[in-house]
Order: sequence, then structure tokens, then C-alpha cells
Amino acid sequence: MLLFPALPARGHETRPAYLEIKEITAGQYRLLWKRPVVDELALRLEVQLPQNCRDLEAATRYITPGSLIERRLISCGESGLAGQSVGIEGLEASITDALVRVQTLDAPVQTRLLKPGSPFFTMQGSRSGAGWSLEYVVLGIDHILRGMDHLLFVLGLLLIVGNRWMLFKTITSFTVAHSVSLGAATLGYATVPVPPLNALIALSILFLGPEIVRSWRGQTSLTIRRPWLVAFAFGLLHGFGFAGGLTDLGLPRAEIPLALLLFNLGVELGQIGFVLLVFALDKSFRLLEITWPRWADFVPGYAVGSLGAFWTIERVTMMFGVIK
Repeated sequence: MLLFPALPARGHETRPAYLEIKEITAGQYRLLWKRPVVDELALRLEVQLPQNCRDLEAATRYITPGSLIERRLISCGESGLAGQSVGIEGLEASITDALVRVQTLDAPVQTRLLKPGSPFFTMQGSRSGAGWSLEYVVLGIDHILRGMDHLLFVLGLLLIVGNRWMLFKTITSFTVAHSVSLGAATLGYATVPVPPLNALIALSILFLGPEIVRSWRGQTSLTIRRPWLVAFAFGLLHGFGFAGGLTDLGLPRAEIPLALLLFNLGVELGQIGFVLLVFALDKSFRLLEITWPRWADFVPGYAVGSLGAFWTIERVTMMFGVIK
């Protein structure tokens, strides 16, 4: 109840923006600009082009679920955009990223990830395959590290499972499950409406709260006996949540398989990094022989359950239009 007067807490709501620049003739480009829409408002992000660029026709704008799309036809003179600075104005004041895809007449397709700390880049020669591939890996890592609800679910699993072998099976099961649903959603074989999906992801975190308490009390349940099974079931839900990071970009279908593989790799690296961080903190506390009050041992478990309950109530009420 104390959480409700606080500012709205959102888990995994920020989606990346997407800018596609395609050269159709020397110095002329078609732009596709997709801005995330949150609570029916588009983020205040604008494409910043060099001064020598001008529109050849009026821009067209329309709204799709979750995005505001803008299409433009521009001319940047005989020299084009080579050596020029292009970026996203307003990105530095946001908490989202922007994926930029550039296709020119005389170079392979280039992909760049712009972040709040580096919202501009210089158009230059083609990048190596490793260079643009790394952008999708970084996007996956960033996506999981910003997904507080996904990390809380993983933390809940760590608090329940004590045996290292069982923990390995559980994390692997979660990984396999969300990889399957991530692939199905990104390739267009399955879709789940976003509001119910967010509510179910929150419910999966709430579900772990009582299970953590049962494990502390020495009790048993299906989750405690076979955590890998529960991790797989809820991992399918979380995979659809991960899929938003790629499906919202609107990538060309030919690039989706490789982008999916690299993005999923980034998600796994971020998840493994989080697990290793929890282990490192636990071991450091033991080595330093830090003495905590008895109640402090229960804080992580109750935090998982409390936040899960809060997000579940908030997202269910948002889903039915009670609050916005």
C-alpha cells in the first residue's frame, strides 16, 4: 500500500526508436522514423539532419500501436550525407535508445545504436560485420538490464533454488523458453497483446513471492521441487516481453533472423552478468563477515513479492482503463 502514493513504477516499458535512411538516387534519401508512444504520447525525439538537407515533399505521419511513424523524402545535395553528422535531438534527455539503419548506393547496409550519451554519429565508410553485429548484442544487453521485471523474476528464482545444479537447470529452462517465444514473436508466428502480457509478467513475479517464503520455512511445492518447470512456463511469457525490443523496430524481414540471434545473445549475456553479480555480492558479504539484522535477510524476498503485487494491480487496472 505504501507504494501506491509513489511515482508510477514501470517495468520494461521503454522501447527503442528506429531510424531508416535509404539512398534512392545520388544525394536523395527516403527516411522512415519510428518514435515510441507511451501513454498515447510520442516521445519528444526529432531527427537532426545536416543543414544542406531539405524536404522534397511534405512528410507523412501516422500512428500504429506503440509507435508514431514518419516518412520523408529529402535531398542533401550532390555530396549527400557522406561525412555529415546525423542524430536524434532529444535523445540525450530520454532513457531510450535509437537504432539507425543506413543503406547507401555504394556501401553495405550499416547499423548503429545511438544512446542518450551519444545521440549523433558521422556518416562514413562501411563498417565491418563485427561492428554492426555488436550493435544488436548491445541492444539485447541494454534491453534486459533495463527490464526490472525480468531481473526480479530471475532474482526470485535465485532465492528459491539453493542447489547449484538445480539452479543451472532452472536458468537454462528459463533461457530456452524465452528464446522460443522471442523467436516466434519476432518472426511473426505468434503475438500477444501488450497490456495482458505486461500484467501476466507482473503476476509471474508475484507468484514467486509466496514460493520464496515457503522455501524459507522449509515447506515444499511444485515450484520448490521442480523450479525448472515453472521457469520454463513463465519464460515463455517473458520472451514475448523481450520481443518488443526487435519487433517495434520494423527491421527488413531478411535481416530479422541474424538480428534475432544477436539480440538474444545480448539478452543472455546481460542475464548471466546479473546472476554473476548476485553471486559476487553474496560471496563478498560472506568473506567480509558482514553481520546483518535478522530482518534484512527477508528484504529481497519480500521486495520481489511486493513489487510483483504492485505491478500486477497497476497493470490490471491500466488494462481495464481504471487508471492511465
